[in-house]
Amino acid sequence: MLIEDHPATTMTSSSIVDEWTRLSGGVMARTSSTLVETVSINYEDFSESFLTCGTCLCTYDGSEHTPKLLPCSHSVCLHCLGRIAAANTRDVGSFRCPICRELITVPRGGVAALPPSFLVNQLLDLMSRQRREVVPKCSTHTNQELLFCETCDCVFCALCTSGPHSDSPCDHTIIPFSIAIKRMSEILLYKANECLSKLSSAREGVESELRRLEVAREAGAEAAATCARELTAAVERRHQELLAALSAAASHKHRMLEDQLALIDAEKAKVEQECCGLQNQIEAHDMSARITSLGERLSGAAALSEPRENAFLALEFSHNDAMHRLMEALPSLGRIRTTTTYPPLCKATIEGVPTAGLESNLILRTVDYHGVPRTSGGDPVTITATYDDNHSENLSCNINDLDNGSYRIRFRPTRAGTISIGISVVGRAIKGRTLQTEVNKLSTEDVHWGGRGSGRDQCVQPVAAEFCPSLATLYVLDAGNSRVHLLDEDLTTKDYIENEGLSGRSCTGLAVTQRGVVVVNWRTQQVTELSPGGDTLHCWSYNGFVEPVAIAVDPNYGHILVADNGARAVFVFDADGKFLFQVGGNSTPLGLIGGLCVAPGNGELLVADTAIRVFSAKGDPIATYGQIPKGKGCYGGVGVDSDGRIVVLRSEKAHTRLSVIALNSGILLTSSELSIRLRRPGAIAILPDCYVAVADLAGDCIRRYRYW
Repeated sequence: MLIEDHPATTMTSSSIVDEWTRLSGGVMARTSSTLVETVSINYEDFSESFLTCGTCLCTYDGSEHTPKLLPCSHSVCLHCLGRIAAANTRDVGSFRCPICRELITVPRGGVAALPPSFLVNQLLDLMSRQRREVVPKCSTHTNQELLFCETCDCVFCALCTSGPHSDSPCDHTIIPFSIAIKRMSEILLYKANECLSKLSSAREGVESELRRLEVAREAGAEAAATCARELTAAVERRHQELLAALSAAASHKHRMLEDQLALIDAEKAKVEQECCGLQNQIEAHDMSARITSLGERLSGAAALSEPRENAFLALEFSHNDAMHRLMEALPSLGRIRTTTTYPPLCKATIEGVPTAGLESNLILRTVDYHGVPRTSGGDPVTITATYDDNHSENLSCNINDLDNGSYRIRFRPTRAGTISIGISVVGRAIKGRTLQTEVNKLSTEDVHWGGRGSGRDQCVQPVAAEFCPSLATLYVLDAGNSRVHLLDEDLTTKDYIENEGLSGRSCTGLAVTQRGVVVVNWRTQQVTELSPGGDTLHCWSYNGFVEPVAIAVDPNYGHILVADNGARAVFVFDADGKFLFQVGGNSTPLGLIGGLCVAPGNGELLVADTAIRVFSAKGDPIATYGQIPKGKGCYGGVGVDSDGRIVVLRSEKAHTRLSVIALNSGILLTSSELSIRLRRPGAIAILPDCYVAVADLAGDCIRRYRYW
């Protein structure tokens, strides 16, 4: 007996063949085979007739709806029997069969003690184990099962000499067609379920977006209502202010006129009083005096004849264009902002390789539903960046809208490792959802200049370098060739200068002055100032020099500072070479000096030996940062950028690190290992845009790195 397990309709073997023929492009001919089967029973009809409780219409199972066999041979589930027995109050200990109405006695253990329906249980077991197969047979050789060639994608009979695959090679992959049908059915079911799942997910996504749209609409409506309320309140406040001003002006005029009326009434009363009894007056002298008094009052009455205040009071709006401007501004009040960005097609790319401690850039490019790049910004973009290890930490990200459909995201990894960056636009994830990238612990150079030799772009032992912002020129002291190279900030050669003060291959320090550059020669113990063209401007020495190795210039005062490793001190001179004071030496000697610089702004003096020592412009000690234990390395070149960050090289046995320290607090902001170890820490020069030029003495070159 063949039972097809399809609840709604019975899919015969012929229909499976039809579907297979449709999917395979019609390779198999319907006339070449026939499918033989015995009986096709609808699974739903079979289950309803034999595997369903006739009382509650629930499918039998092994728990609540366990089938029980009654003495009348009918099967009823345990749930129904318990309910029927409990509802029977007339015949206690018995109940009637719900199918044939025969009186059934409840056994001692209750309805649960009734015997199970073995036939129903066997049918349930049979259905759970039953293999339902469709066996296609050849129409010519009725006992021969059809085969399927996976290579040729066709159905054939092994005994037929004509038809598909009769002349094909025998090394193809051949399987029984019944197995192919099973695979095809499974594929159909899997694809259908996958399609339904995708459609369900799509529906949920669209419904979620509809809900978000409704929330956004309600939020917009509330914002509009709030704005309208604020405008109404502002108009009402102005209304009340105008009414108050109108009332105040009217009250003032009213008070003035009332006062005049009171004065008129008082004068009138006085005149009436004086006129009273004039007819009986016989004294000429008194009459003359009264006439004079009345004349005076008559003059006063004439002055009171005109109101001292006028009745003009008007509220007008034509004195300026405020009303017109208000009416013009109202149509532009508020705006409806939307976007056509389609997040699933938007892409994000990381510029370069992220390095621990350095700022990295990520570019997000948005497109619409049709894949056309967007040309305007304003989209709500959210970023999350976390490390993937057990010590996860969120990285702060700065989003810059370029207003052309692209967004620049800046983030600064704190250490090496793998970070995951999640990007959402309008609340939905972009293509790829999460961008993973490795953070490099090494700082790699991006520009390289030099190489051992005496050519235009070559040098031997570059011992010092300094950048002049006003000329956009990097000066590099080429000690081995006794010259100074002039480079631009991208380390491209512009020119070089030579001078007798550079001879002897013993110049070790260089600094930029307002008139050119100044160099120090440790062998001749002379300081020479050169013009940009290489002419000697000034030259001097000092009897306290022992081994002058580095030089710096204080731009605030024009002081020239010379670091001397023999004297373990820094000597400070004015612009003409006159000695002013010294830092270190005597009772407070400095260590082996590897770097010297003057900070912009307040002019602090920084000396790098086994620590970063900060002195005031007058030589007073201020702070000591990053003390290195004895034998654990030393500092090399040092500089301070315009944002008050100390940039310094630290050399240890196995590697060289580029560290950034806050000048005002000494906090280590970042430190990254250089990809190429420098045998001797060279001088550094701070370049624009957070770049630093590092003099590599052993490599006879200048290397440029990013430090922030």
